[in-house]
Amino acid sequence: MIVLGLTGSIGMGKSTAAGMLRRMRVPLFDADAEVHRQLAPGGAAVAQVEHAFPGVRTPEGGIDRKRLGERVFGKPEALRRLEGILHPMVRAAEKRFVARARARGEPLVVLDIPLLFETRGTGRCDYVLVVSAPARLQRQRVIRRPGMTPVRFADILRAQMPDREKRRRADFVVATALGRAGTLRQLQAIVRILRRGERPQRLRTVRGLRRRRGPRRCARS
Repeated sequence: MIVLGLTGSIGMGKSTAAGMLRRMRVPLFDADAEVHRQLAPGGAAVAQVEHAFPGVRTPEGGIDRKRLGERVFGKPEALRRLEGILHPMVRAAEKRFVARARARGEPLVVLDIPLLFETRGTGRCDYVLVVSAPARLQRQRVIRRPGMTPVRFADILRAQMPDREKRRRADFVVATALGRAGTLRQLQAIVRILRRGERPQRLRTVRGLRRRRGPRRCARS
């Protein structure tokens, strides 16, 4: 079974790409969605997060993510404390997802992880796909989001690996500036390659999709 990591900086179109992959019936683990589940009422992280950051619990029993974000954004020590709670829980859920997919005999699964490079998660993937777009388009997409400001956008970018470095490290780069149809065609080409179990032995280009030499580690069957 091939594990494909999906990542990209804010505003690059990762969520759109993830939705397209799901519609292609590729099993996909969404790390952000798992965090939301852990912080929802009854979630496994609620008690620990409330203990570490008193006052962020909602009357319904979940965690107020906006209030929590205000407590950790731009504060490295607080952010590390939060990540120390959430990351092991998300990683455990990811392991269960991969194990179930392998038991079903799936040929390909996707791990949708926004900070895949930043958290050194590439070792869990056979290949990494990065979604990318020009900086001007990225900014336009992000600034349109509710509550987003230029200052906050700049702070987020500083916390993420630069797009050019992600593209350099990627096995596949999908250009999302080409529109949804163009993005879909690129993703379909990648899925066809990986579902066939191809192991590229040399650097080559397929419809503008860059692939590195071989998988990042021995692929698991």
